[in-house]
Amino acid sequence: MTVRNKSTNYKCPRLPEETNLVDQAKSGDSEAFAKLYDAYVEYVSRYIYFRVSEACDMEDLVSQVFLKAWENLDRYKIGSSPFVAWLYTIARNLVIDYYRTKKKTLSLEEAVALPSDMGGLDEEIQVRFDLEELRKALQFLTADQQQALVLKYIVGLPNESIAKAMNKQEGTVRGLQMRGLQALAKHMQEKETI
Repeated sequence: MTVRNKSTNYKCPRLPEETNLVDQAKSGDSEAFAKLYDAYVEYVSRYIYFRVSEACDMEDLVSQVFLKAWENLDRYKIGSSPFVAWLYTIARNLVIDYYRTKKKTLSLEEAVALPSDMGGLDEEIQVRFDLEELRKALQFLTADQQQALVLKYIVGLPNESIAKAMNKQEGTVRGLQMRGLQALAKHMQEKETI
């Protein structure tokens, strides 16, 4: 199942001026923080999209991630990990809190369409269908497997950044990814035989 559009690169780039922007934002420069927001909001949104089923909740959580980042910039250590990995850690904690307060099981149903710049309606419908199928299949994985796979294959982070965001060793992350992919393959195979 391929959910990538040929013209869109989902790999989360690290801004070359990230260190300077973070340093300026720590000094109270809201314009520098706005540049960080613009650079990473799509990736944080995509991460939360695959973790939360309600569109309005997803938008609220994305806003909360950046609000918490702004309020806690003094806690971010420049150079310890990419800024976006720190944002994913905040997002992960907010998603956990979201489900704790909702007292719901992790449901990845009710897909919300991601913005698309595709020209062809057929391609857009296929991508949306693939995203919905992927969301449904992810619900059969553990929360850690879901996070490891979303950060790797949807967001495009390297394992080193994923490990920092999840507060786990790289080997553990690779194991979660392997077991998650095996579970997804098994689920999809069982689905085809039904």
